[in-house]
Amino acid sequence: MNLGMISFWHVHAKDYAKEAELHRDTSIKAIWDEDDNRGREEAKVRQVEYISELDQLLGMEEIDAVVVDSPTNTHKDVILKAARAGKHIFTEKVLAATEKEALEILDAVKEAGVKLFVSLPRVYDGYTEAIQDLIHSGELGDITQTRVRLAHNGATADWLPQHFYNKEECQGGALIDLGCHPVYLTRLFQGMPNRVTAQFGYVTRKAVEDQAVVTFGYDNGSYGIAETGFVTAHSPFTIEVHGTKGTALYGTPDKTLLKKIGSEWEEVAIPSDRPSPFSQWVEHIQKDQGTDENNALALELTVLMEAAYKAEEQKREVGIGGR
Repeated sequence: MNLGMISFWHVHAKDYAKEAELHRDTSIKAIWDEDDNRGREEAKVRQVEYISELDQLLGMEEIDAVVVDSPTNTHKDVILKAARAGKHIFTEKVLAATEKEALEILDAVKEAGVKLFVSLPRVYDGYTEAIQDLIHSGELGDITQTRVRLAHNGATADWLPQHFYNKEECQGGALIDLGCHPVYLTRLFQGMPNRVTAQFGYVTRKAVEDQAVVTFGYDNGSYGIAETGFVTAHSPFTIEVHGTKGTALYGTPDKTLLKKIGSEWEEVAIPSDRPSPFSQWVEHIQKDQGTDENNALALELTVLMEAAYKAEEQKREVGIGGR
């Protein structure tokens, strides 16, 4: 399958390019970038053609699919063009900054009959499957609270690219980028909430938030907490799931999953990770399988992100689904 790489704006673009180069069934044929110099350099490194016009790349018959890593505020226009050109699409989270834009994208993809897959990698990790199994087994009882934290020191140690602090391009800061993972995992463990609140921090005084806490409320009295940030030197990725009968902990700080149902903590076996989002996308194209499950999670992530930013901006609780 011949691929076109659309932009190396996102920090994970090079990771996907490497996956494409290593995957036995994919090959990069051309690159376009909104930053001409960056695009030409990436094309030179990979010894592939650089295309200066996006429409020209999308019009190339030999290209079957594209990987979109352009700025978040361009996702809608770029993905709509790719879908209408008949190209399958792999993209970095978030799908879009608003539910309206995300729905436009999904409608266009459906109409074009192409496969869209959004990178939500921690959905497919083994610890996620193991935690879901614990929840569904009833061992933990009724879930009363979850907490998922993922943070690093990209802003304080200054290793993130400067355009990650461009509010217009990113449509937000730490939450809309790194915070996607805690948010979609909270959704996966507890379902869609009824209401959302948010608190942002601006430790480095940048134009976008460099840390954030979002809470999700549910009608049954339970709640979820999603935490993220670019200003924490040593913050292990952690998951807590608390229920009326027991608790499950992952990453505190080791990459082990523990449960406590009775008086003792027990280690829980973690299955192997499922294939990466990129590999799943390729397989879905090859087997002509639908990507509805992934697309639904991506849409819900957009809904929750939009609600969180509205909650912070308006300093109030925001309802989900018309509430």
